[in-house]
Amino acid sequence: MTRYDQQCAVEFAELQRRFDDYFVEMAVECPYHQPHTAVFYQALFSPVPERIMELFLASGYRRNGNCLYAMRCNDCISCVPIRLHPQEMRLNRNQRRVMQKNQDVEIELGPVQLSPENLALCQMFLSNRYPHQNNQAESYYSGFFLTSIVSCLEIRYRLAGRLAGCAIVDMGENWMNAVYFYFDPAEAKRSLGTFNILTLAELCRQQQMHYLYLGYYIHSVAAMNYKSRFTPHYLYLDGRWQQGRVVKDKH
Repeated sequence: MTRYDQQCAVEFAELQRRFDDYFVEMAVECPYHQPHTAVFYQALFSPVPERIMELFLASGYRRNGNCLYAMRCNDCISCVPIRLHPQEMRLNRNQRRVMQKNQDVEIELGPVQLSPENLALCQMFLSNRYPHQNNQAESYYSGFFLTSIVSCLEIRYRLAGRLAGCAIVDMGENWMNAVYFYFDPAEAKRSLGTFNILTLAELCRQQQMHYLYLGYYIHSVAAMNYKSRFTPHYLYLDGRWQQGRVVKDKH
């Protein structure tokens, strides 16, 4: 464990004693289609200082709207928090090809917007990727992306001015948290998901942010396991961040 992670663990232990009474467990059907009940350990928050959010992320927690949560499933430990250290990253041959393939992509940063073009693209993505679920772009923005507890922004990817992808991220002084990414399914050959993570890592390097949180790694879910192709990566296992250990699902 690094000195940074040791300090975060010490500070979070004190924070946890203060906030633990506000957290509740909520059991729902697994959102990642694992054959077990998912248990979210969660609490709603008003605005929190940037350092508080950093401590939660460094302790394996995630954000959904104004809710901070961790998974406490009784029969499954498939969801493993994953992060990158952008200054250490080494691109493989495929990732270099993705960067070359997307040289024509225009990148812009701005506030999270409930705009018509964002909603149209997000709805197209949800309808294509999750056709059997009643997912609506408006509810994703109002209930998931938009938040008043931490600074967040959008990174928009355009092709000749047309919106082709959009990332929602939280940002602090020393970290970035990837909340969600959606894109035009017709541009799947561009590997925009990979391009997005490479772009986030480059933005972190430019801003001297040392930690990029990518959410969960799940070995059996293709949309989640590709994150381990970025090296070196770190997984939050047994209460600490461990480098480069790819784990299979355990039930």
